[in-house]
Amino acid sequence: MTRPAFRLLSAEPSTPGGAVSEHAAVRRLLQRVGLGARPGETDAAARNGFDVTLTGLMSPAGRDAGVAATPPPGLAPLERRAGKNDADARTEQRQEATKQTAQLGTWWLDRMAAVDEPLPERMTWFWHGHFATSAQKVRYPPLMLAQNETLRRLGRGDFRTLAQAMIIDPAMLVWLDGGGNRVGRPNENLAREFMELFTLGVGHYTEDDVRQAARALTGWRVDFRTGAATQDPRDHDAAPKTVLGTTAPYDAAGLTDLLVTRPASPTFLAGRIWRRLVSDTPPSTSTLDRLVAAYGPGHDVTALVRAIAGSEEFRSAESVLVRPPVDWLVGALRALRLTASALKQQTLTSGLRDLGQIPLRPPDVGGWPSGPPWLSTAAALARLQVARELARTADLSPITDEPRPGRVEATAALLGLDGFGSRTTSALAPLAGRPPDLVAAALASPENTVSA
Repeated sequence: MTRPAFRLLSAEPSTPGGAVSEHAAVRRLLQRVGLGARPGETDAAARNGFDVTLTGLMSPAGRDAGVAATPPPGLAPLERRAGKNDADARTEQRQEATKQTAQLGTWWLDRMAAVDEPLPERMTWFWHGHFATSAQKVRYPPLMLAQNETLRRLGRGDFRTLAQAMIIDPAMLVWLDGGGNRVGRPNENLAREFMELFTLGVGHYTEDDVRQAARALTGWRVDFRTGAATQDPRDHDAAPKTVLGTTAPYDAAGLTDLLVTRPASPTFLAGRIWRRLVSDTPPSTSTLDRLVAAYGPGHDVTALVRAIAGSEEFRSAESVLVRPPVDWLVGALRALRLTASALKQQTLTSGLRDLGQIPLRPPDVGGWPSGPPWLSTAAALARLQVARELARTADLSPITDEPRPGRVEATAALLGLDGFGSRTTSALAPLAGRPPDLVAAALASPENTVSA
């Protein structure tokens, strides 16, 4: 689908010079930097203005009733290993791990739907796609929960601190085979992905750099009883390594410092966040320079996000993003004041699976795609199926209290939209007498599927 086709889906006018209106720009902030607006929030934020809204999003006070109402689940420890010949015990372990993973994913959706200050959860979700780790291989939900909490705790500050934590994160060590990395037999998987996907990008390292970096990461082991990662000095290669033209007795912390301070790292990270918040088209050289300056020597993630959201390109009519399934779902939950746990779990799980995005289960270490892949015919049908469950569960009195002629407009307001295009309006109007069908169709409409 082309960009002009995306623009045709929007009912929102642009201002002269190619920028969207103030109201649309504020809605973007609430969708992209936040997690979607609750009823009335877009209009209230628009009255405050873009700059005030951005400042409020970027400076959460930390006293969040939604966080208090959604404490992390208490996951019972799992017996990691059953006897080799005990098939029943292994099956039971797998079933319990699957159950806990589903519980953890539903809790996280509930947390994202509940928070009053969305930036911490927005960045936790971003980093989950960046440092993509899947429960399908880790198979120990307490490690996934611990990683989730690390991303939340460190994900808005110094990227170097976050990267240092993630390179020895227990779930990451399991996911990228770092727990079997030892002197004399280095495993290159973690070192390669940390350079290519997490810190530098393709083309900024050599195969020899990978081999040398793998030596720096030797000796780490995961204790599944405690959930901790520790280094065994007997298995660590303490000899000097030459990585990216520098020689030192690098260990995990030293290697991370080297990688995140390379000139390629700030531009790589800015590009990754840019694609999620603005466009698949890279920023101009001058804009990129401003982003890198904001990120600065302190590797300030929040300052970088603020600079991206404050850029002219963020407010441009050309900035049109397809809302990934979890973004779309969380936005719907917030608009309808629902929780994920209130939905039929089979419908929720099958819907997210068919849409191709299940929390804690990215498809590979590269994370999830962006853009048109989410707009397939199969995805549209799956989205409508989930939308029907949302509409069936929600309190639709804001719609049913309206006379039929006003229900399409009331539905747009409920979802935080200024309205629907003429084509969508024509499709929705016959559903005014059936509010659940009206709301379901509106949730799956082009205007609510893209962030324009």
